[in-house]
Amino acid sequence: MDHAAQLLSTVFGFDAFRPGQAEIVEAVTRGENVLAIMPTGGGKSLCFQLPALCRSGVTVVISPLIALMRDQVRALREAGVEAGALTSGNTDAETDAVFRALDEDRLRLLYMAPERLASGGTLSLLRRIGTGLIAVDEAHCVSQWGHDFRPDYLRIGELRRALGVPLAAFTATADAETRAEIVAKLFDGADPVTFLRGFDRPNIHLAFAAKNNPRKQILGFAGARRGQSGIVYCATRAKTETLAAALRDEGHAACAYHAGMQPDDRRAVEFRFQQEDGLIVAATVAFGMGIDKPDIRWVAHADLPKSIESYYQEIGRAGRDGAPAETLTLFGADDIRLRRAQIDESLAPDDRKAADHARLNALLGLAEALRCRRQTLLGYFGEDPAPCGNCDLCDSPPEVFDGTEVVRKALSAILRTGESFGAGHLTDILLGLDTDKVRSRRHDELPTFGVGRDLDRPQWQAVFRQMMGRDLVRPDPARHGALRMTDTARPILRGEETIGLRRDMVKTARSRPEARALVSDENAPLLAALKAKRRALAEAARVPAYVIFTDRTLIEMAERRPETLDQMAGINGVGAKKLDRYGAAFLRIVAGEAPAPVHPARMKLAGRSEGALYDRLLQAQAELARGEAGTGKPLSCSASLLAKIASLKSPDMDTLAGVLGERRTERFGPAFLSILQDD
Repeated sequence: MDHAAQLLSTVFGFDAFRPGQAEIVEAVTRGENVLAIMPTGGGKSLCFQLPALCRSGVTVVISPLIALMRDQVRALREAGVEAGALTSGNTDAETDAVFRALDEDRLRLLYMAPERLASGGTLSLLRRIGTGLIAVDEAHCVSQWGHDFRPDYLRIGELRRALGVPLAAFTATADAETRAEIVAKLFDGADPVTFLRGFDRPNIHLAFAAKNNPRKQILGFAGARRGQSGIVYCATRAKTETLAAALRDEGHAACAYHAGMQPDDRRAVEFRFQQEDGLIVAATVAFGMGIDKPDIRWVAHADLPKSIESYYQEIGRAGRDGAPAETLTLFGADDIRLRRAQIDESLAPDDRKAADHARLNALLGLAEALRCRRQTLLGYFGEDPAPCGNCDLCDSPPEVFDGTEVVRKALSAILRTGESFGAGHLTDILLGLDTDKVRSRRHDELPTFGVGRDLDRPQWQAVFRQMMGRDLVRPDPARHGALRMTDTARPILRGEETIGLRRDMVKTARSRPEARALVSDENAPLLAALKAKRRALAEAARVPAYVIFTDRTLIEMAERRPETLDQMAGINGVGAKKLDRYGAAFLRIVAGEAPAPVHPARMKLAGRSEGALYDRLLQAQAELARGEAGTGKPLSCSASLLAKIASLKSPDMDTLAGVLGERRTERFGPAFLSILQDD
């Protein structure tokens, strides 16, 4: 692992692994078959990219989307790693360059989509280039139970057997059923070394709100985060267009994205989002999976997602750099009806429908939670954390009341009307309203007529929404959405169980949501200047801004304010290649002046203990250049020779003499050895 740790620092610019990474890197490097379930933004890519540099042969990465592959290849090349992708989006020149690098044994990572495995020449190509490892990104795509099933993923297991090489599979969201299918399809049922890391993303603030003029709620949330990159997920294509237009009217840089757009238009939006700071994309779920943008600062849902896994994956696109990020999910009774109907009206078998309802129930339980959101979310994934202090319910604990009697009144109204009506008509009955519909059906004669006058209509709407959210009642698609009672409600109706409800969240949703600052007010101007420099460099190189440096790296620069290249090398995300390419430019922004020129041999040691040794050796050489008496013939060592001496392991005089030669050893040997042994 010493070699891996050194590459982690020199190539990727990180001084330590994130929690859980080291063990996975070690297992993959060792050549084990590995299944790793890690949170989005937890550093999955590094867990196959770093072993690819430690192992012999080419690492083939199977990834689902072209945009994702291109982003990772660009980032690797920027860090000095030879990587390439064979995709349908390549130009002829790009494809030729990849094959040339393969023929010259330069390429370390080769990315391709699973669909390419259907090509007859792929297997012979992978044999010819000496494939040493297969890495599978987004491995849940192999599963019928996963949320993005891709049939071509089923060929990967056959490829592993044909090549006889280890396989490492990675995903962020895989419940027990999905994990079992991954093992069956990719590993022939033989259990791989499995790492189930925590699903928590502690840097992401979680929040839900009941819909109350949802467009205004989204505009308020975005307005408080002006200038930050964000995604607004919408249930329909039309809503993406109208919300994007509304955001533009409010002065935001915003655009829509959905599957109905022309491919060129979708690619243009993806390119803008990668390149620009502060762009907002209003999108359907077609957007995001292929966007490897780590500095998305917020994600909002204008409509309820379809399942808790979808919610987790979609909010997981925020804050992948580890810096603070925020989310807001809006929901209402209409969302619940829509999601139930989509499940009931699908052509899936009954067991799949039941599983989908259960996943939706888990999300609704999160939406209507009475305690810490993160506890509820992670509880679904089998974890039992303490309250997080980073969600809306921890910020402002909800007001809860005993809703048992209220729910029993609502259930009574549902049953006495034959489970044939929706919440609107049921509310009229409970409020005792003398409407034509109530009179024509003689519902004014029911015992439940008027028994709910202690609540107003918005409060009853909140009760019915929470009852749907707790799966006490479900809309029946065969009866045009009429509410029917579920078995879950029977103990409450019979008085065997009680239930707590929360006061409606409309009041809290009306307050303007404040953005959490990325840095202190003192450091905010410097962060803005660093971002401006990053954007200029990115535009000149035609790469996404985060490929230069992520927000997290710039935030650390603004907070730590490095004054030398050595200090700059200690910033997370500043590897040797990026230090050489961009270090001086960003140091000029932080320190206000350009650093003194540094020899390339010294630059390679920046941020390492050997760098400090080099400086001391250089000083000693200057003092002894004409001997101790200062009258001898000038003598010196080259920069590369000093760097070699500074990097010696277990130095002694014989070792020094072998490097310096007789004359230099006589002049500098004792002083150099004293410096090396003092270290």
